[in-house]
Amino acid sequence: MIVLGIGCHPDDLEIQCGGTLAKYAKLGHKVFMCHIANGNMGHKIIMPDELREIRDKEARKAAKTLGAVESISIDVGDLLVDSSNVEIRNKLNNVVREVKPDVIITHYPNDYMRDHMETSRLAFDVSFTCTIPHIDYDVPEHEKFPAVYYMDTLAGIDFNPTEYVDISDEIDVKLEANACHESQVKWMLEHDHIDFLDFIKTCSKYRGLQCGVPFAEGFIRCGAWPKFSAERLLP
Repeated sequence: MIVLGIGCHPDDLEIQCGGTLAKYAKLGHKVFMCHIANGNMGHKIIMPDELREIRDKEARKAAKTLGAVESISIDVGDLLVDSSNVEIRNKLNNVVREVKPDVIITHYPNDYMRDHMETSRLAFDVSFTCTIPHIDYDVPEHEKFPAVYYMDTLAGIDFNPTEYVDISDEIDVKLEANACHESQVKWMLEHDHIDFLDFIKTCSKYRGLQCGVPFAEGFIRCGAWPKFSAERLLP
């Protein structure tokens, strides 16, 4: 299968579904990671232009760590993600048409900030429009509707998984991939006094407790027709 993760910021996929993406890759599936926003506003000391470059490098390193084929950036500034923006939607549509995924993993529609919710809407929209032939995009249409799964929210707030993925064997590589985002991990520890790697591990353990394994990630399948399948698509 071909799997496309569509996250908002450069580290969102690693946080919420990094273990699952690593498991897909380990099983021989092709994994692509795409982030809409470039993360340029995520620091008080590092200026936006410099931070944009840093975070792109970190995302590429993290994607390689998880076994992904490529890290793709739509390169929208933080706080500017807008699902009604035609230019942003077209860029993402071209990515989906190029990758031709069987599965898309993205943010839950009711996430904790607008950029995440707008990213979810973008992913939902392009999972349909990627199949329409007579729209003027740079890449020919996808021949099928990809299945869509929503990944967990930060700390699991207001999210009740309908499916779980056992990532007990992938927890170490998940933490290693998140550690690649040094500008964020270091800043959160120094500025917010949050050990974010421990935070991520704790959340994965919590989901594991719910389904009877050491570590897990939770998902909700998008139930809109025709974005689902009778077969098991999560690893």
